[in-house]
Amino acid sequence: RGQRDSFSQPDISMLGLLPLLPVGLSATLTAASAPPPAAALRLGGSDKPTVWSEFGALAAENPGAVNLGQGFPDWSPPDFVVAEAHAALDQGFHQYTRPAGHPSLASVLASRYSRHLGREVDAMTEVAITVGASQALFLTLQALLDPGDEVILLEPAFDLYYGQIRLAGGTAVPVPLQLDEQESQWRLDADALDAAVGPRTKFIVLNSPHNPTGKVFSAGEMEAIAEVVRRHPRVLVISDEVYKYIVHGEEASHQHFAALPGMGERTVTISSAGKTFSITGWQVGWCVGPPALVQPIQRLLPFVQFCVSTPMQQALGRVLSLADEPYRGKPSYYSWLCDMYADKRATLAAGLEAAGMRPLQGEGGFFLMADTSAIEVPQRFLQHTTPAAPLMTRDWALCRMLALEAGVIAIPCSPFYSAANKKRGEHLVRFAFCKSDETLRAASARLEGFVAASRGR
Repeated sequence: RGQRDSFSQPDISMLGLLPLLPVGLSATLTAASAPPPAAALRLGGSDKPTVWSEFGALAAENPGAVNLGQGFPDWSPPDFVVAEAHAALDQGFHQYTRPAGHPSLASVLASRYSRHLGREVDAMTEVAITVGASQALFLTLQALLDPGDEVILLEPAFDLYYGQIRLAGGTAVPVPLQLDEQESQWRLDADALDAAVGPRTKFIVLNSPHNPTGKVFSAGEMEAIAEVVRRHPRVLVISDEVYKYIVHGEEASHQHFAALPGMGERTVTISSAGKTFSITGWQVGWCVGPPALVQPIQRLLPFVQFCVSTPMQQALGRVLSLADEPYRGKPSYYSWLCDMYADKRATLAAGLEAAGMRPLQGEGGFFLMADTSAIEVPQRFLQHTTPAAPLMTRDWALCRMLALEAGVIAIPCSPFYSAANKKRGEHLVRFAFCKSDETLRAASARLEGFVAASRGR
């Protein structure tokens, strides 16, 4: 009907008469009869293969491969966590709850962050519960970013950030962390960060402990970032702290950025429970910050979903507090968690060293970055492009080689960089150590055996 109204004549494209019509009219009718694009323009490029789809497929096609790619634990949550989930269901928490957050969980978070930040946090106006930390970030950007605003990312950065910034109409501005080759340590370049701030800068995204490097920003680096923010009154901070309870470096400790002088009113702190309690499928995250920043997020929440799962929120409100109690001979579950991950990191690092790689320093989270410069990558892998990597990089080629010939899945570093900085990741590979000791030892043995065999050819 719309086509007939547009042209004041019936649609004759099905009659085979288009070739007899004038060229211009034929083209007009053809365009008019073609189906419109289904996806919004802002989703352009989102249908392309990614590092996750490619290496996920490699893992599926090679079921015997040891997967150190994606960051999810291969063990069950602690018993006390599962028990609280059952209890929430048994107690009848089955219906909708408050859109901005189940009151009991919001109250627990407000109490905990009041201690963390050294100020009173209001549960109703300064906390928003979301479907995981990814949604917390998404809603923060959607609620607070205007088209044309810029967001500074410290690279390498979790690749989700780039897409979410673009969907919110913003522009990502990368500032690379500097790798100290002598100490195998990542360092903040505060001067480069300050130079990247411009009139359109709205946010700096700070992720500590950091994915993919495992870096825990030092107190001095945190203060340097805060000083940059103080010099630029318009700039706000998103502090992504999903690994806050996984700090295992001997001299490292987590610092809440919003606790620094003057930063409380300019920071949205994001976190979640998935990494801490090995419950990535529960998908409960949160935002904490001043009302001026959090209430816009609260207003946006009902347009996305009415509420986060009520029983999961009810359970988590109990779990967060129970984890403060002694656990397996340690002062708390949180303390045990850090020690457990320190041991796992040491196990994997030793295996990577035996395979000729150089583990880089990392004090938190459950990813380990390794320098693979000493491993030769054959030309057949360097020259083989894929839909996700039409311009093959060395790190990507090496990870394909490890997957196909060593039976170990790892993630190349270059996807964590913007196009201009991808070369910085050409020798770096990310390994996840949130796996059983048996899995880590199996991966280490495979890598060592493969590299030794390759050098003997």
